[in-house]
Amino acid sequence: MPDTQALVNDFLNKLKKRKIEGSQATAKQTAELLRSVISQTRVPYTNQAGALIDSVKAVGERLIAANPVELAVGNIVRRVLQIIREEDLSLTTAAMAGLNLSAVSDDEDDSGRNDHPVLSAAAVAAASRSTLRPPSLRTLIEDVPDSTAIPHTSSSGGDSEGKSKSADKSSRSRKLKHDVIEAVNELIQDISTCHEQIAEQAVEHIHQNEVILTLGSSRTVLEFLCAAKEKKRSFRVFVAEGAPRYQGHLLAKELVTRGLQTTLITDSAVFAMISRVNMVIVGAHAVMANGGVIAPVGLNMVALAAQKHAVPFVVLAGSHKLCPLYPHNPEVLLNELRSPSELLDFGEFSDCLDFGNEIGAPLLHVVNPAFDYVPPKLVSLFITDTGGHNPSYMYRLIADYYSADDLVVQRRSTSGN
Repeated sequence: MPDTQALVNDFLNKLKKRKIEGSQATAKQTAELLRSVISQTRVPYTNQAGALIDSVKAVGERLIAANPVELAVGNIVRRVLQIIREEDLSLTTAAMAGLNLSAVSDDEDDSGRNDHPVLSAAAVAAASRSTLRPPSLRTLIEDVPDSTAIPHTSSSGGDSEGKSKSADKSSRSRKLKHDVIEAVNELIQDISTCHEQIAEQAVEHIHQNEVILTLGSSRTVLEFLCAAKEKKRSFRVFVAEGAPRYQGHLLAKELVTRGLQTTLITDSAVFAMISRVNMVIVGAHAVMANGGVIAPVGLNMVALAAQKHAVPFVVLAGSHKLCPLYPHNPEVLLNELRSPSELLDFGEFSDCLDFGNEIGAPLLHVVNPAFDYVPPKLVSLFITDTGGHNPSYMYRLIADYYSADDLVVQRRSTSGN
């Protein structure tokens, strides 16, 4: 087995040096790393979920602090924490249900006794919080016994009963890790196939003889458009080049290769061409809890143009891009500045220096932001791997993936950074 600490340090270096780009790549590699961490974490007999949560949080805080702009990293850390809680709750519920059945069978002759009532939904919810507290459920669920809190009856089989309970704890520990790892494997599979799941919905949104506008390059958008083409939809695509990195050039070439009618335009021509467009389809870097979108720079201009001409603005995003934080949270970094060399050659830049003083202070400053923020009021529809959703519904969708208790991971990592 590879050393977990070495894997963590290697991934941290890649994040800090920006050697990993794109939400899908960072999300998938984060999930794979956390799977290794969980696999090699030694859990005690009691509070197994708490041990796994502490281990994942310790690594997750370092990963988030390494590159706060890559919100997909924090998303996956929180998703894995939620997986641990859900799997522990499932095992706890099953164990207590078995205990209740056992108690009923022992006392079935005495119909007047009900020492072990059927657990209510509130009791099950309280049991889920046991992962952060001592293992005994006596303090969490009043009058409901726990397997570790049941008094031992004096009998000749007392020793064997104790060994049996110890074996059950060890078995439950292995079962928890196994179930968590299986759930993380499913998460990794979902991240890998989110493009296909989103693309399956293309035929429902793209119709015959439409004109689609996009900006820059997005694999999700590419697969979405090509899926509609495979369904015999005939349409045209306008691709804004996405300066200064000109990723739109790559997308335009790929679309032409796959047989789509494509027109490449400059970013400044978006307002001039938007009146001919039926729909704008773009990708996203992250989707915030309020339905706002952190997207490649230039997309806010496209969204404003679409709103001005009443053109639907559709955002494609896998579930790993759904972030439970809001843009106003101080720990959210909406932007980062890329190298000025993408805008201006260093040789040209040297001509703009003032050599009249000793330090050569520049008269020209170059600012090259990487992202735009598109407010939810400019978005018409989100299409995720779970279907299409209105911006107002995103906070409810995001709540299904994350626990409120896990938001402290982001705050701790940024406050200590």
